[in-house]
This record gives sequence, structure tokens and C-alpha cells, in this order.
Amino acid sequence: MHPEEGPVAHAAERLAQTFGEAPPTAIVLGSGLGALVSRLGGVREAGFSDLGLPVSSVHGHKGTVIRGTLGAAEVALISGRVHLYEGWSANEVVRYVRALHQWGVKRLVLTCSAGAITYGIEPGALVAISDHVNYQRDNPLIGPAWPGGTRFPDLSVAYSPRMRAILRETAAGQGLPWREGVYGAMTGPSYETPAEIRALRSVGCDLVGMSTVAEMIAAAHIGFEAAAIAVVSNRAAGLASEPLTHDEVMDIAGRAAKQLGDLFEVALVRL
Repeated sequence: MHPEEGPVAHAAERLAQTFGEAPPTAIVLGSGLGALVSRLGGVREAGFSDLGLPVSSVHGHKGTVIRGTLGAAEVALISGRVHLYEGWSANEVVRYVRALHQWGVKRLVLTCSAGAITYGIEPGALVAISDHVNYQRDNPLIGPAWPGGTRFPDLSVAYSPRMRAILRETAAGQGLPWREGVYGAMTGPSYETPAEIRALRSVGCDLVGMSTVAEMIAAAHIGFEAAAIAVVSNRAAGLASEPLTHDEVMDIAGRAAKQLGDLFEVALVRL
């Protein structure tokens, strides 16, 4: 038996007991994106600890699940996540992904803050992640096999082409600048060195961050359709004139939250 089966089943049961029937879509809010919660109607909220989920120690990751409506769509917002750099295992990081799937959520949209590596991608931009390179030295599939999925999942279309197309078309209709790019996942919590950024660029990464990849691997493994959007919060190390700070990440991501809200209000009914 996988050691996470019990905790995942417990979290899924608590979600059902707390919120009733699962909405079709869940959205995970990355650093600084909690302002999206204010756009929800019919809100019901519960803390991660009450739901059997790990609680983050990072500023900007509140640690709550909010059930409500965004525009005309029923949705669950996951306000915050835990990270490998906090000392959680990859399996604990993705517990909420597996629990949402067991609860009955049909699709998942991950958001995150990321640093820009590719020239021309500026802070404040929205970038759909099309693929990743995993340098986190961990994977939620290491260890006992998770029940119900293949041992060796194909990640070729982990970032759903269908969902990305709908998000891209919606962004175009709203006049929002839109790009797609490859995300380089690092463990953190230190920001990357300029040499590491040059290395990431050399293998085709457009963005860099410290989250998202474990969740996408887990989603693909269990057949959970998922997409990911990065809010570019800063230029990566060696590309900016000022030192990188978490306050900068929070500020720029917070300002981009309105664009994300506008995008989701229209796109969710099409997903």
C-alpha cells in the first residue's frame, strides 16, 4: 500500500463533507495571486489543516480551499501550496492534486510566479507553460507505485493542448498578451545563480521557478487534465539590475491577478 493512500482518501472525504459535490475545475493560486479570491461569489472556505492537507510556511500561500463561482463557472480555488524547499516530500506536495481528483474535480489549472529567462518576456506577462525541465531532484512517483496508474507515464501532453488552446483563444479575445514557454523547475529556496540561469537557457528553458512540476507529474499520472500559467514576477538572476526579492514577486504577481481573473471568468465556462 502506498503511504499516501490514507491521507489522500481522508482529504478527499473531508472536501466532500465540507463542500458537497466537486466543481468541474480547480485553480491553484501561486505566490501573490490570492487577490483572485475576492472575485468569487457564494464562497465557502476551509483551511488546509481542517482538510488533512499540509500547510505552507511561506508568505503569500494562505493555505485554504475556497468553493464558489467565478463568473458563471463553479470552481474551487486552492489558495497556496507547499513546496519541496519547506521540507515536504514530493508525495506530500501533490497530496491535494490526488485528493481533488478523488473528490471528483475534472480539470486542474495551476498558476505560479516565475522568473523570466528568455529575453522579451517581461515582468507582469502571462505565460502558458507548454513543457518543463525538472531539476528538483525529486518526483512524486518515486517509491511504491501509486494505485490506478501506469508505472511509467508519458508526459508528452501533460500540459493539456486542449486547455492551452482555449486559454490562448480567450486571452486573444481580451487583448491580453500571451506567450507559451518551457519551465525550468529548481528546488530553491535560494534564487538561482546567473550561471544556473545560463545553463537553463542553454537547455531551452524560458522560465524558472520552484513549484508546479511535481503537481503536473502527479496529474498526468492519474489522468487528471491540467494546464499551468506562470505570472512572470521578475527577470531571472543575472538579467535584472536589482537583487531578487520575494516582495518583488508578490507585488508584480498581485498586479497581474486582475488579468488572470478576467481570463478565467471567460475561459472556465469553455474548459
